[in-house]
Amino acid sequence: MGIVLRQSASNVVITYFGFGIGAINAMFLYTTFLSKTNYGIVSFLLSAANILMPIMALGAHNSLIRFFAYCKSEEQRERFMSFMLWLPLLLIIPICCVGYVFYDEIASLLAKKPEARHYMWLIAVIGFCMAYFEIFYAWVKVHMKSVFGNLISEVLVRILVTLMLIAVHLGVMRQEMFIYCLAAAYALQLLAMMAYAFKIRMPKLTLLLPDNAKEVLTYSMFIIVSGSVATLLLDFDKVMIPFYTKWDDNAVYSLAIFIATVIAVPSRAMLQIIYPITARLMSEQKMDEVDDLYKKSAITLQVFGGLIMLGIFLNIHQMYLIIPGNYAGGTMAVFLIGLSKFYDVILGNNNAIILNTKYYRWALFLGVLTVFVMIGLNMLLIPLYYINGSALATLITVFMYNSVKLYFVVRKLGLYPFTINTLKSFGIISVTFLAFYFWEFPFHPILNIALKSILITVVYVFANYKFSISSEINAVIDQSLSKLKLR
Repeated sequence: MGIVLRQSASNVVITYFGFGIGAINAMFLYTTFLSKTNYGIVSFLLSAANILMPIMALGAHNSLIRFFAYCKSEEQRERFMSFMLWLPLLLIIPICCVGYVFYDEIASLLAKKPEARHYMWLIAVIGFCMAYFEIFYAWVKVHMKSVFGNLISEVLVRILVTLMLIAVHLGVMRQEMFIYCLAAAYALQLLAMMAYAFKIRMPKLTLLLPDNAKEVLTYSMFIIVSGSVATLLLDFDKVMIPFYTKWDDNAVYSLAIFIATVIAVPSRAMLQIIYPITARLMSEQKMDEVDDLYKKSAITLQVFGGLIMLGIFLNIHQMYLIIPGNYAGGTMAVFLIGLSKFYDVILGNNNAIILNTKYYRWALFLGVLTVFVMIGLNMLLIPLYYINGSALATLITVFMYNSVKLYFVVRKLGLYPFTINTLKSFGIISVTFLAFYFWEFPFHPILNIALKSILITVVYVFANYKFSISSEINAVIDQSLSKLKLR
């Protein structure tokens, strides 16, 4: 876990820095400088592009991580990595051709309300940029160089969005032009990642197929479903909401999702490096080490995720008091989506384990079933409860999907992520929540949030350290205290 903790620590700092910029954008700049309608349209476009991304990538980003460790010679690596660059074009070219020929029909189908129909072509452009960005990101991950790639991933677009929103405020850019410029921001992100990937390893392009091309292609086709399910669970609700209610509600819901997604930041940071390590260990059949990594990643992420979740849940009412505009209608959605994200977090590298076994095809059936369940629940619950109905649909779907995947890993592989410390951690989280939820300082919301967060952190960290919930976290704390000469 040494390299995991070192690179994860850097990734956590970078990811939270990026989320800090994103928080300013989502909670203050978007809500102040864009109308709710345009904010809702932006959320719709980005969610639709994110759903299209796994299809356009054709699973190449996952295949690159899965099969790179099997390439033993330099020639095999060159042929394999060239194949990964050409492979997505098998779907990108047909998708773009169909989109061009039937643009009006597709635009009318996707955007029931006319305000957004002339923006629909941006979905394909942004989806393309996202797809190849993920491929080049995987390119650097397999060389264990995730930190700078994470900087590009988490920070660059958010800074560009900040500058563009300021330009809107200053009157330099119209709100409509801002929407178009989003595509340029994602294109710049792609070019930056491509340049860094080529600096790490410049490809020698060839049309020669790798020896395992059939296996890689089969895996890639199946992985589209798995990747699509993950994005659909997070983004499809933001595509469906405008079909049943106003663009404004989509803006409120998008902000709620952004706040809840912060819970998963430690997971995103750590899994950047854990995924390729899991792939290598499983390719070498070192299942005892996989099991150890599984348990350590699950409890470590539960501790980190639990702290972030408490910070959000216990301060959410004060947070909405300082956000411009009337966005407090998303409070319940924050709780529901937050719980779904926490369930994702506590499973550690569960997904990486499934995708690196011979059972990965099993994800096809489960993924398709999950998508149908999610769509059905959204169609049922959004008309009844609006954005809270969509959030509830997401929670139910994620709970079902993750529970089945957990059962599969336990039953088929004999790997189990939970220990007695898992129960202890749940106890600490529950007691902390009950102790602080009904307690508010009679101060300005910002001061209230700061004081309450400090108290929550002190109590929570002390309890986790005292009960030795995560040996990895305790080791880091002991090391820090030694450096400060407090131990």
